[in-house]
Amino acid sequence: MDRDSKKLLVLSDTHGSVSALSAVLSWAKELMPPNDTICGAAFLGDGISDLHPAVVESGFCGDWIYVRGNNDYDHSIPDSAVFDFADHRFFLCHGHKYSLYGGCHTLAYAAKNNNADIVLFGHTHVPSIRTVDGIMLINPGSIGRPRNKLGASFAILECPPANSAAFAANTQLITTFWGIGPKGQIKEIFLQ
Repeated sequence: MDRDSKKLLVLSDTHGSVSALSAVLSWAKELMPPNDTICGAAFLGDGISDLHPAVVESGFCGDWIYVRGNNDYDHSIPDSAVFDFADHRFFLCHGHKYSLYGGCHTLAYAAKNNNADIVLFGHTHVPSIRTVDGIMLINPGSIGRPRNKLGASFAILECPPANSAAFAANTQLITTFWGIGPKGQIKEIFLQ
């Protein structure tokens, strides 16, 4: 991995699993500068109240951007957000308002309306990455209540610098998915 890359930790759907979230944040803390390049974290809803105790327990001190899910009841938190990170514009939402089970065209349309090239969303509790209507859609899965054979999961997005070999090879975003074992061990997982 390129030490000049920027990385974003992407989490969703903890549903009260503070211990699992703390394990991930403790692991991620070691990947922050000066050790590595995680620059921030995105939380995609359904467990906003889990963030504070997990951050305190783990000592993770990255910058956060987050949105509210259908099981988060603090209405001061937005349903969606747009932010720029490492030459990309991201549209974030939980996903429950975008007809996910009928396809993801509504999500892609929302991204285009916000001039975003990547959507980060949750709600389905299943990790996925795909392109719809020219927009990359990434779901990190669920830390708290996974609905797949891979188990609890989250993602890290790596954005190589413009002068790197990965960028030159037109790999402007590298997404890795990570699983959480029964004893809190973190391991890379591969989607089928």
